[in-house]
Amino acid sequence: MQSYELMELILKVYIYPDGDKPIFHEPHLDGIYASEGWFMKFMEANREFVTRDPEKAHLFYLPYSSRQLQHALYVPDSHNLRPLSEFVRDYANMIAAKYPFWNRTHARDHFLVACHDWGPYTLTLHEELTKNTIKALCNADLSQGIFTLGQDISLPETAIRTPRRPLRNIGGGIRVSQRPILAFFAGNMHGPLRPILLDWWHNKDEDMRIYGPLPIEVSRKMTYVQHMKSSKYCICPRGYNVNSPRIVEAIYYECIPVIISDNFVLPLNDVLDWNAFSVVVAEEDIPKLKEILMAIPLRRYLTMLANLKMVQKHFLWNARPLRYDLFHMILYSIWQSRLNQIEI
Repeated sequence: MQSYELMELILKVYIYPDGDKPIFHEPHLDGIYASEGWFMKFMEANREFVTRDPEKAHLFYLPYSSRQLQHALYVPDSHNLRPLSEFVRDYANMIAAKYPFWNRTHARDHFLVACHDWGPYTLTLHEELTKNTIKALCNADLSQGIFTLGQDISLPETAIRTPRRPLRNIGGGIRVSQRPILAFFAGNMHGPLRPILLDWWHNKDEDMRIYGPLPIEVSRKMTYVQHMKSSKYCICPRGYNVNSPRIVEAIYYECIPVIISDNFVLPLNDVLDWNAFSVVVAEEDIPKLKEILMAIPLRRYLTMLANLKMVQKHFLWNARPLRYDLFHMILYSIWQSRLNQIEI
């Protein structure tokens, strides 16, 4: 609380004005990569934290969109990310040459926010950008050697379907005693893990509603959102990468997330105790999934559900930022990371 209030009192951020749209200064507000866009939207419109005088800044924001970068520069089906990496490298070199602030700390007080799966890989051609900047990444994978624990921020991946109504359908509304489903998952077969989940649990147990894409005959009776709101636990397996928008969806719909993703740094883990409102299952324990969930006492489940409702406000993109919402929590985590670097 004291650190958060100190942030509100003194933090100043300088946003580099350089760069042309759409890669810079043009937030994309829908889809599963919307987190970076909503943060950019609110950061660039902010009057409380933003300063036009870089000499007064504690942090420097690199306002580019990894999602827009992919749309602008990636050649479909080429499997070649080098043009994206070269673009980001050249941008960092331009900032370092044009302004004195990058070299003053070797970019340790600079930060970026990237939610696209490729975000981390577009940084690799610039050593200081990779090692020194504070990176808020949805693809927070410890096994790749790009995300640094204690320095970088795991950015929640939020699937926004209607930018004009980002909070649509949020809330549970169904009592625990009236939730007929123990665990639910539906989604495409991205990556090697989800087929394993289906092999073990699809059509194997009435309590475990595990699907690939939700079948039409099923969705006609109960939509995807209704399934989540009717389930005690929502299964959130990794896809090709460690992150999944289902984690935040489960929080939105008041369904305890069951996270299956080895090497994933959980979002805002520097602030939130995920053991209090979620279940983490090792990938190798998929065969034991029902056993693990059934072993959780009702009292503990109810406590987790109450905690989940308490932390829900930290994952919301409000029409205008509110204290302790997702915009503020991301900024707070970046602020904390910078303070920790100074103390070290």
